Amino acid sequence: MTATQAPSSQVTVLGLGAMGSAIARTLIDRGYRTTVWNRTETKTAPLVSIGATATATAAEAVTASPLVIICLLDSSAVEEVLNSVDTAVDGKVLVNVTSCSPAQARANANWASKRGAEYIDGKLMGDPPYVGTPNILLPFSGPRRAFEAHESTLRELGTVTYQGEDAGLASVEFMAQVAMGYELLMGFLHTLRLVQAEGVDVAEFAERLAGSVSAYPPLLTAIGRAVKNGEYPPDLGPLNVQAALMDDLIDHRDSVGVEAVRMREVKRLMDRRIADGHGDQGFSSLFELLRT
Repeated sequence: MTATQAPSSQVTVLGLGAMGSAIARTLIDRGYRTTVWNRTETKTAPLVSIGATATATAAEAVTASPLVIICLLDSSAVEEVLNSVDTAVDGKVLVNVTSCSPAQARANANWASKRGAEYIDGKLMGDPPYVGTPNILLPFSGPRRAFEAHESTLRELGTVTYQGEDAGLASVEFMAQVAMGYELLMGFLHTLRLVQAEGVDVAEFAERLAGSVSAYPPLLTAIGRAVKNGEYPPDLGPLNVQAALMDDLIDHRDSVGVEAVRMREVKRLMDRRIADGHGDQGFSSLFELLRT
């Protein structure tokens, strides 16, 4: 899409780190009248050279466009910049793609509302080179009307999903997806340590495992349904059968000096669930024991 010189084609980007610069560059390339601001002014020069307008202050940049995209280092930086622009946000739509907690997103929405602005929280799941391609995922949440008014612009940046009116929902999605990634990868590293301790080529094992992991998406979907419905079929087999394997898994790790904390947690939960009379259910039923 090539934007026209209508108000909807005017965008401000606050923050020109690697990601903010990639966002601004993409919008400039797609024909948007783009205003940029960064605390370190030298970072604006490459973007000005391809058509951006730089301002001396964040408040001036906010005033320039109806849509303001905020991409800073962290939530503290966002708070500092928002306080500096204050009432300049009146009538604007603020889209914050900086990482923050759901509670912080809701606080930002409340701050914006008190100053006559609408706040959309967004998250960037991908690396700067992928901005402007389908390979970067952007969950957004906040007022539907404001999101739909600027949806076409936001879709210039990547694959967009709308999570709902609650400003915190995009952060929930982001935090959960990222946390799952770290949980998976940390478990993978411990498993590589186990395999290496037994003298197996870790690269060859990783290649074989990559093939096995491809079978997991249907299982994840099934577990999600089971948790939602509170009905737990024997997804990986009955817990009575699964639990019999756990001691071997723990003993194997102990024998080669590899961390077994997570395996012990699984065994403990399985034993509790079986003791409660649910040994015929599947792994998904362990969810019932994770309530605070």
